[in-house]
Amino acid sequence: MTAAEVADRSGIPEQVIVEKFGLRGKHIAASDEHVSDLSVRAIERLLDETGFDPKDIDVVMYYGSMWRDYSVWQAAPHIAYRVGATNAFAVEYDNVSHGTPMALRVARDLLRAEAELKNVLVVAACRESYLLDYSNEKSRFMFNFGDGAVAGLLVGDAERNEVLGAHAITNGAYSLQVKIAGGGSVDPDGYRCLDVQDPAEMKGGLDQESLPNFVAAARGAVERSGLTLADLAFVCPLHTKRSMFRALLSELGMREDQAVYLDDTGHMSGVDPLLGLDRAVRDGRVLDGDAVLLLSAGTGYTWAATVVRWGAIA
Repeated sequence: MTAAEVADRSGIPEQVIVEKFGLRGKHIAASDEHVSDLSVRAIERLLDETGFDPKDIDVVMYYGSMWRDYSVWQAAPHIAYRVGATNAFAVEYDNVSHGTPMALRVARDLLRAEAELKNVLVVAACRESYLLDYSNEKSRFMFNFGDGAVAGLLVGDAERNEVLGAHAITNGAYSLQVKIAGGGSVDPDGYRCLDVQDPAEMKGGLDQESLPNFVAAARGAVERSGLTLADLAFVCPLHTKRSMFRALLSELGMREDQAVYLDDTGHMSGVDPLLGLDRAVRDGRVLDGDAVLLLSAGTGYTWAATVVRWGAIA
């Protein structure tokens, strides 16, 4: 879906979509292509590339969009079954857009805590483009939402690519701002698209808090890794408007060529940072020995960061 198409549906000028929203286009899942399907495809590509036997997977952890194939349902067991991870147990949790840093943190801690676990497969998918009402101006900041999936395999005794420190900050004052009001127990028959309760209040608060909290989450993860911000070689953030992206890099003391900006996909719930890392590694922008910051934030509102040391583990 091109920026021109988003502009046509929303009434927002295409130039604004490209320059302010930071969106040249985004991918849209087929109408019969669900979160479980996207997840399975990502995992199958991972297993094909690595040659890993799915029967050797100990844990399948789904951490993607809360809008799954069915309204009250666990996607992780279904995904594990479809990829042949018959010896794994399934874990699922809802950390929406800050999912990647949290998933890596939880998976790392599982491997540290339980010696019998040798690996954890993490997978996230998003199909939230279908939750957008382009006529609803209150939700316009979400018009960059697109669809996609990502999968990663964390191995406890791997000789490469170490998950280091992590940190997160939550302010629950925004917990009711972004939601689908209909379909839950409060309002079973209500509005079924993403909505913002009070855009002015949310924007006013987040304009003051978001950048400092992003930096605080990053600084906390870096310090827990025994590093400083100056040690970071690369950052993989979630997709944000272009002004926030640039301000964040400035606060971190990093250049635009030290980051991935997903202006061809938009924002895909928990998918963004791990997809960004995959792209950067394949493009040769992340090298052995690099400290990489995975940085994200999600409605609720939580800012989360995890640091990965790419390359051989000393």
